[in-house]
Amino acid sequence: MSAPLPLPIDIRLMNWTAAVLLLGCVVAAVVVLGSWVARAPVFALTRVSVEGELAHTSAAQLRADVGPRLAGNFFTVDLQAVRQAFEQLPWVKSARVQREFPGTLRVRLTEQRVAAYWGEPGGDALVNREGEVFEADASGLEDSGLPRLRGAPEQSAQMLAMLGQIAPALSALGAPIDTLTLSEHGSWRALLASGAQVELGSGDAPLLLTRARRLTDTLARVAQQQGRRIDQLEYADLRYASGYALRLKGVTTVSGDAPRPQAPRTSARNHQRG
Repeated sequence: MSAPLPLPIDIRLMNWTAAVLLLGCVVAAVVVLGSWVARAPVFALTRVSVEGELAHTSAAQLRADVGPRLAGNFFTVDLQAVRQAFEQLPWVKSARVQREFPGTLRVRLTEQRVAAYWGEPGGDALVNREGEVFEADASGLEDSGLPRLRGAPEQSAQMLAMLGQIAPALSALGAPIDTLTLSEHGSWRALLASGAQVELGSGDAPLLLTRARRLTDTLARVAQQQGRRIDQLEYADLRYASGYALRLKGVTTVSGDAPRPQAPRTSARNHQRG
């Protein structure tokens, strides 16, 4: 058999033109259909369902905050933008967003879990349980008994971890930690709810725990020797190699193996080694 003759050039041009026109019609139809879908009321978002354990805000308030920022309908709304809009709200840690036909956005929220106040009193900075600093209305936490952390923001996770180790060690002093401070020079200080101040000094957690236990293991005996009680502790300086200096109400004891800190207002002295 002989090979088929090639189509004339004019026929091929007509076929190509028809194909291009057909493709253009399809594209135009898709554009028109997409434009109709974007505007059709039947596909409008009619409901935003907010789920999750919310202790510090309400689902209604969250919807009211985010609703005006939603753009598009069920098919065209940007889920990533919706997620980011929720995560920018003060008490929201994370959000997961999905469509639910025919017109619902289902949002699953994880709320911030507070571990401590952050910074100076009166502010709205808080620390979550992951050690991250965030801003939120802290007025509802006044009776929560949360401790306060004070230091550089980039050290918040380190400070929360230290609090978790030091707080149990100092609990024997009869009052929880009110404020834990890390100075710019790396020195730790704990202010107890009783008003007593404990200078822990610099170092890692094991070293600070050793110093704290030296105090808690012997303070009752030292206080009794001075006719005082543990709850009469005003100040303790643990920055000595093998002892500490402290001030009870009316009595001061000083470790004998290191230079004495700033002179106290009382003259009574006692030596204590751990």
